[in-house]
Parts: sequence; structure tokens; C-alpha cells
Amino acid sequence: MGRIDRGKQRQKRHLRVRKRVIGTADRPRLCVRKSLRHVYAQLVDDASNRVLVAVSTLDPAVREEVNGSNAAAAAKVGDVLAARAAEKGIESAVFDRGGYPYHGVVAALADACRKGGLRF
Repeated sequence: MGRIDRGKQRQKRHLRVRKRVIGTADRPRLCVRKSLRHVYAQLVDDASNRVLVAVSTLDPAVREEVNGSNAAAAAKVGDVLAARAAEKGIESAVFDRGGYPYHGVVAALADACRKGGLRF
């Protein structure tokens, strides 16, 4: 028996979700990506292939307050993303968890975005 490649499994889940989840200018796609060191989130308009807002733990506004890729860091990324989305007039989005399970870092980011006023 071969070794299970979790990355390939996640990519398959993500592609399965991406068939249905499409972002528009009115309701962009909030996609989440996480690594062992950082959390990334961005609002994407798939119709025009543009990133409208992007925030990660590498962003200076987030990096000063948190360290690492944990739920606290994800919550801060969600707060900053919701604030920047409000500045651009974006009030709702479609959530794309990127094939990750909805708990821990992903759930913390989503909850923080909701508290910041982003609906999905």
C-alpha cells in the first residue's frame, strides 16, 4: 500500500468545491490558503480574474500583533480582511475553504470575517 498524499486529497476536494463556488464583482469568492507558517485570505472576482482584497499573516498590519499560523492569527487576518472589504464597499462573499476542514484556523478566519460585517 502506498502512502496517502494529503495534499493531493485536499486539491481534489478543492476542485470539487470550485466547480460550484464562483465569485462575482457583487459577491466575490473568499478563498483561504494556509501553510505551516502563515494564513492567507483573499477576495477574488472570478468573472474578471482579479484579486480585490488580499491579507495574510505576512501583512504588516497583522504581523505586528500575531505570530504563526494559529487560530488567533487567522482571526486577525479575518478582522483586517473584513475591514478592507468594507472600505471597498464589499458586504457579502462566497466562502471557499480551499479543501480544508471547516474547523480551527479556517473557522476562526470565517467567524472573524462575519464579526467584521462580511456576510456569507
